[in-house]
Amino acid sequence: MYFYGTDVSEVRVFLRGSDMEDKKTTFIYKILRFLIWLFYPKPKILGTEHLPDEPCVIVGNHTQMNGPLVAELHLPGKRYIWCAGQMMHWKEVAPYAFEDFWSFKPKWTHPFYRLLSHLVTPLAVCLFNNAHTVPVYHDARLRTTLRESMERLDEGNNLVIFPEHNVPCNHILYDFQDRFIDLARLYYRRSGKALAFVPMYVAPTLRETRLGEPTRFDPAAPLDDERARIKRYLMENITAIAESLPEHTVIPYRNIRRRDYPKNTSKDLIEHETAGR
Repeated sequence: MYFYGTDVSEVRVFLRGSDMEDKKTTFIYKILRFLIWLFYPKPKILGTEHLPDEPCVIVGNHTQMNGPLVAELHLPGKRYIWCAGQMMHWKEVAPYAFEDFWSFKPKWTHPFYRLLSHLVTPLAVCLFNNAHTVPVYHDARLRTTLRESMERLDEGNNLVIFPEHNVPCNHILYDFQDRFIDLARLYYRRSGKALAFVPMYVAPTLRETRLGEPTRFDPAAPLDDERARIKRYLMENITAIAESLPEHTVIPYRNIRRRDYPKNTSKDLIEHETAGR
């Protein structure tokens, strides 16, 4: 997918469309997506043999925007990505983008990043509303998230979720939110099938993404126990995949200073606050 050395046949396939049923997308979005596809380094996708034959939930480290980009552009098969619903609504983008992307930057830079959050609003609304996304809400609109997620699974799509939030855990991951695991109970009631959760580690500095062995929801176990078990399994396996790779810089969930990015061999916790905040 590099500009130089890109296989012309790859470009033709991309322009014709992937193996997914595309949304009705705007022309501007198609141009933006093609430009991102052209210049964003293509990663190796390893471990695809761990993907089950039926729909599943792929759970990965966010790595800022790298995880969603890899999922949208390069993961095989039909898939939809959970994304923050705020990034799809014009009035909600700027406050959300500043808080989530740039609030950890030094305070003296905040006016610049507040302005930038407004400037990226048209781009964000275009990209997130046209990409293969499911909007995620934490208010009364949660029903929309659950309904669309079930519809996508019913259609045979995988769901890709990046559940880290602003609580440091280890040198690879911030802590996972766990309510996405409730999808498995809804899916079991709907289909009678135990949903599989597949761990994924995205390593942009190695230009590599690895999928691990899945775990399945146990409908006979208490939901609270399953939330804890599946969350622990995913976090432990993603961390283990990262630690098994050659030494590299880990791109953390938070947009902190580059000099504070950890190595996969480090055992230090990611700092919750950075100097200068």
